[in-house]
Amino acid sequence: MQNDINFRTSKSPQVDLAVLCGFVIVKLILPFFFVNAAYSLHRDEFLHLDQANHLAWGFQSVPPVTSIFALLIQFLGKSEAAVRLVTASIGAATLIFTWKIVAEFRGGLYAKVLSAIALICCAVGRLDLLFQPNAFDLLSWTAIYFFLIRYINTKENRYLYFMALALGIGFLNKYSICFLAAGLLPALLISNQRKIYKNNHLYFAGLVALLVMPPNLLWQYHHHFPVVGHMKELARTQLDKINRADFLKDQLLYYFNIIFIVLAGLWALLFSKTFAPYRWIVIGFVISLGLFTWFRAKAYYAAGLYPVVIAAGCTYLALLFNQRWKKYLRVLMIILPLALFSITVKYAYPILSPQQIVAKHNKFARVGSLRWEDGLQHDLPQDFADMQGWKEMARLTDSAYARVKDKSALLVRADNYGEAGAINYYSKFKNINTVTYNADYLYWFKMDKPIKHLILIREPNEEDPQRKKEQPFFKKITKIGEVTTPYAREKGAAVFLLEDATIDINSRIQSEIEEEKHDH
Repeated sequence: MQNDINFRTSKSPQVDLAVLCGFVIVKLILPFFFVNAAYSLHRDEFLHLDQANHLAWGFQSVPPVTSIFALLIQFLGKSEAAVRLVTASIGAATLIFTWKIVAEFRGGLYAKVLSAIALICCAVGRLDLLFQPNAFDLLSWTAIYFFLIRYINTKENRYLYFMALALGIGFLNKYSICFLAAGLLPALLISNQRKIYKNNHLYFAGLVALLVMPPNLLWQYHHHFPVVGHMKELARTQLDKINRADFLKDQLLYYFNIIFIVLAGLWALLFSKTFAPYRWIVIGFVISLGLFTWFRAKAYYAAGLYPVVIAAGCTYLALLFNQRWKKYLRVLMIILPLALFSITVKYAYPILSPQQIVAKHNKFARVGSLRWEDGLQHDLPQDFADMQGWKEMARLTDSAYARVKDKSALLVRADNYGEAGAINYYSKFKNINTVTYNADYLYWFKMDKPIKHLILIREPNEEDPQRKKEQPFFKKITKIGEVTTPYAREKGAAVFLLEDATIDINSRIQSEIEEEKHDH
């Protein structure tokens, strides 16, 4: 790859560093421009933020790493800006690792710049918009690839241990990283890098990775492996509805803006002599993607496979178009992703207000943005609708909460984790401690004192809008109001105040909790 040497970092490392810092700054500030003020946080974010108040080695929905980031957000003030900054920082770290992978492929500054633009302009960039495990999952996968490539290039055993730590910590963030390991292990064995299995340090590094995992596995054991129930529920409600062909089609759609880079990367890794030492990457890519397809995974689960392919594609294209008139095509390769991104960004990010999206209904419907998990067309993309109505719900709950004098005898219970987390986040009463029988909140009930009053938040279109079920157990039931935000997924959710219980509410709720745990 000598033709690209003139553009390498060795000639001007200061310029490389300055350009990288520029992209990092862009990555950090983009989320603040990509979210319209009409939207609040997403329902999933509220759950993860609440985990900071219940630190443990595991949770029903996710492993523990997300709660550490939630604690950091709490330290930074817990504002929406703090949430955006932390997630954007994780995305910036992924960009840095991808930049470093390009350097390991002996790519120059142009290839690095193209890789940074590619990451920003494709679906990978969207994963660090929301505070979910997905952003760090992407970072973990990219770090593992970097350390393994770095080991192959230098033969320094320390990179095997760094890789193992990235794998172990990645496991404590999201279990889907096992799909990466399932792809890499046979890929290395099949490829010309199989000699790595003769290195004892690989196995010692494997032990390091395994030593990181037991605390979470022990937590799962002591709680009867709630992750199994969570995965069954996920499969029943979401994954079983995913068509395998649609999963593969979505891989093309997610990376449409940079598809020429992805295809160039796969071609280079398969056929280029320059990339011969890295054939295992494309073999692992195929194996992991095949496993995701077989298990009907969501399309974004495979996102971690792409940064390394993007790095290879950018390096290969920089080499391919580095002579005479072909150099002018380099400018086109920079402009094309940016141009396509400028067209598609409004479909991927909540830049437009709900009213603007409704006005462009046909355009959004044509690209499939309005189809939800239920298979039906709606007014807003599902993720955008999940960022609506929460502040109104919290205000209604606060109105009910303020009416109760003895708050030590009051329990606030929602129907789902989005409602519970949103109320805890936006309520002006910082000790409101809303819980639900849903997700991790099932383990967070505090009933050390007798409960006399109950605030219920019920989902839209529920079966008992008059609260006939609870009428025999409370002297007074008042409907405070319901969510009226037009395009919220929770539109119609109602808030009820149930006062002066006539039975032992504690034992009844405890019984329902145990029943829910048993079902999970």
